[in-house]
Amino acid sequence: MNAVNIINFTRARLNLNNGCLLCPLSCGANRALTVGACGADDKIRIAKYYLHKYEEPCISGEKGSGTVFFCGCSLKCVFCQNYELSRSLRGKEISVEELADIFRKLENTGATNINLVTPTQYSDKIIRALEIYKPKIPVVYNTHGYERVDILKELDRYIDVYLPDLKFFSPDISKRYTGKENYFEYAAKAVTFMADKPLIIGDNGIMKSGTIVRHLVLPACVFDSKRIIDFFADNLNDRAYLNLMSQYTPFGDIEKFPELQRKITKREYDSVIDYAISRGIEKMFYQKRVSASKEYVPVWDY
Repeated sequence: MNAVNIINFTRARLNLNNGCLLCPLSCGANRALTVGACGADDKIRIAKYYLHKYEEPCISGEKGSGTVFFCGCSLKCVFCQNYELSRSLRGKEISVEELADIFRKLENTGATNINLVTPTQYSDKIIRALEIYKPKIPVVYNTHGYERVDILKELDRYIDVYLPDLKFFSPDISKRYTGKENYFEYAAKAVTFMADKPLIIGDNGIMKSGTIVRHLVLPACVFDSKRIIDFFADNLNDRAYLNLMSQYTPFGDIEKFPELQRKITKREYDSVIDYAISRGIEKMFYQKRVSASKEYVPVWDY
């Protein structure tokens, strides 16, 4: 199959007017007429783009990661720190051509990479923008992990670095906080596919290729975090990095979830870190607990 046919094949698979199938919800919405389950229609909507310095050191670099925050979300965690974005309550509409120009602008300002945050619902348009302008710096796919592998296969040749969450192991916990009990079923397959991307760290310490799996430790969920660590240790340990995050801060629509109305304790976080070390995980990032602060959430432009 030549390059033109590959592009046409990709566009046919990702044609939203045939009914959107970009995420595991497969809602089938004609997004030219209505919004999908993610809250997005057929227009790209973003809330901010800028040089973001609060990612992993090998992602942010010195000047920052050239980050684009997309609106809408197929997962919609109740505790989302970007709640206004995930519910499409704000944002600015841009064209595919404008998105490509944003990539160029970020690259020209010295961005370490192009960082696409919550991109799933715009996969088709991101491909088109990257066909218009493919940056010379790495492209990062920064996702909640609730992805379809067949769609990731269409994206893969455009992506250099994957930055997925692996949020929940338990179907009961994922159902409680997202309404979707099949989260791990899809996310485990997605991150396993992503981990096929070769791990390449440049001489400057910047990740050029590879995968960092993120896991946010939640209040009262230490046991679930340890099951995530077991999965990583058994399947991904030599293929990807793990970032165990302590930054949980009460956000979002958590009035009915009293357990989420506090930050995690030092004991909870230390227990998770100690378990990861006991499972032999060496390629690992941790966070200082001071990262659990609203000051690290960007001020939205649109």
